[in-house]
Amino acid sequence: MTNRIAIALAILIVALLVADGLWLHLDIPVRGGKVLDGAIEYLSFWR
Repeated sequence: MTNRIAIALAILIVALLVADGLWLHLDIPVRGGKVLDGAIEYLSFWR
């Protein structure tokens, strides 16, 4: 991954989070946290 691609992805992610906070109200960070928590719980079961 080049620096240009990494910067573009970072800008897109930040723009999505800003749009969610201002207009969309989809609670993307909360849903992402719940998915991550579920994945951690699933992986800890297999430990």
